[in-house]
Amino acid sequence: MSSNKEVTADTSAVWRNHVSVPNTPQGFSVRTTCPDNPQGVEVMLERWEAGSEEPPHSHPGDDMTVVVEGKMSIQFYTKSGGGLVHDGEKIYLNKGDTGYIKAGRIHDAKYIEDCKLVYVHDKAFGFIAE
Repeated sequence: MSSNKEVTADTSAVWRNHVSVPNTPQGFSVRTTCPDNPQGVEVMLERWEAGSEEPPHSHPGDDMTVVVEGKMSIQFYTKSGGGLVHDGEKIYLNKGDTGYIKAGRIHDAKYIEDCKLVYVHDKAFGFIAE
C-alpha cells in the first residue's frame, strides 16, 4: 500500500542534508544533495538576503545557477599585476534566468533582491576566495 504523504524539500531524502559551508559570506544558507560524493554532481537550494554579496572567488568545478526568485548580478575578473580587473560587463540574472560559470573562473555575486537559487556544481562544492 502506498503512502499519500506529500514529499517536500523539508521531507525528501534527496534534500536531507542541511549544511553550513565554512568561510562563505553572511546571508547565505543552503540545503545540499549528496555532499559526501566528491566525484558526482552536487545540487544546492540557496537562499540569499537582498544586499548580501559574495566577494571575488572561484569554484573547483563548473557550475550552473537557476534563479527561482529574485535578482542578482555577477562580475567576472582576471588577475593582472597582482590584483583583479573586471573581465567584461556585469551580468544580471532575474527570475527564470540561468547562468553558467567555468571551473576556476573568478567572479563575484551580488544579491539585489532576496534570491532563491538552484545551484548545480559538477564536483563537491568549494569556495576559493581570491
